[in-house]
Amino acid sequence: MVRSIDFGLIAAVLGLAAFSLVTLYSIGLSSAASSSFAYKQAVWVATGLLVMIVISRLDYSRLKHYMPFIHGANIFLLAAIFLIGKIALGAQRWIEIGGFRFQPSEFSKLMIIVTLGAILAERKGEFDGWRDVFLAAAHVAPVAVLILVQPDLGTALVLVAIMTGMFIAAGIKPKQLAVLGAGAYVVAGLVFKFHLLHAYQMKRLTVFLNPEIDPLGSGYNLRQSIIAIGSGGIFGKGLFSGTQSRLDFLPPAVRHTDFIFAVIGEELGFVGGAVLLALVFFLLARTFRTAAMARNHYGLLIASGIGSMWIFQVLVNIGMTIGIMPVTGIPLPFISYGGSSMLMNMAAAGLLLSIFKRRWT
Repeated sequence: MVRSIDFGLIAAVLGLAAFSLVTLYSIGLSSAASSSFAYKQAVWVATGLLVMIVISRLDYSRLKHYMPFIHGANIFLLAAIFLIGKIALGAQRWIEIGGFRFQPSEFSKLMIIVTLGAILAERKGEFDGWRDVFLAAAHVAPVAVLILVQPDLGTALVLVAIMTGMFIAAGIKPKQLAVLGAGAYVVAGLVFKFHLLHAYQMKRLTVFLNPEIDPLGSGYNLRQSIIAIGSGGIFGKGLFSGTQSRLDFLPPAVRHTDFIFAVIGEELGFVGGAVLLALVFFLLARTFRTAAMARNHYGLLIASGIGSMWIFQVLVNIGMTIGIMPVTGIPLPFISYGGSSMLMNMAAAGLLLSIFKRRWT
């Protein structure tokens, strides 16, 4: 019984959740408006742990049989946003039912992993040709488009990262992967050439290339984030003592979500950031270890998709706080405030535990 539980993965998840709660509590000390973040996040962590336990007890292989229903629900929820969705921060991404508000695009990530994995598992580690590649890409395309038009470029890019990681795990040929990469490069060039991005998205990219172009406008958050992390030094200013966040230089609207790593860097310094990254690395190591030990190709693909999702989000989120990635609004897994994100990541951890538990059966 004990050997069927991945205590290392559970420890990493709990460690990251603890980081989140402590950081959010620190942020809450600076403002009455944000004092409830830690308590609300604690509820989501507790609920997420229950979800993780329940999913870990289910046989993940059975999800293949429900693939059409899961994919249909995915598209339905994303389409429903345009009819009953709530608008916040200029984007229509949330659905509210009976006082409970959630973000369907967060759950779309895990749904795509489950359904795309079912399609790729049929190939048993070998793409027969371009037809298989295009069919798999066509499965992801409608979901990505619905998310992109919300608009939510960051989550759409996460789906691309998930698909790429799962294609590699499924045995895509290097030449095919190179052609897809070249195609993505051409598409990105056309997007810029014909100005298909929203004005604020173009502004973010411009600021990324030259942060000084609008230091008090679009570049303000990035500038304050870099100052916060840099001022933390080796050991930080001390827990609950970050001046950039407590004095609102790092704006209240983003310091608990997209830029929460800046608060960690300021208060806990390089050492605190290194500990956080060590936990992330350990989580990813357990994830890909589970992928390697999976009893079937479906388990390998699910674990690889989850690992690809987490790697991309961590790289982009932390990268944007230190100025090496453009600001895209991608949350830091298990750390950033948000119920939808926490529940989705806990559910993903539950799937990994299910795969690990059934690696011998």
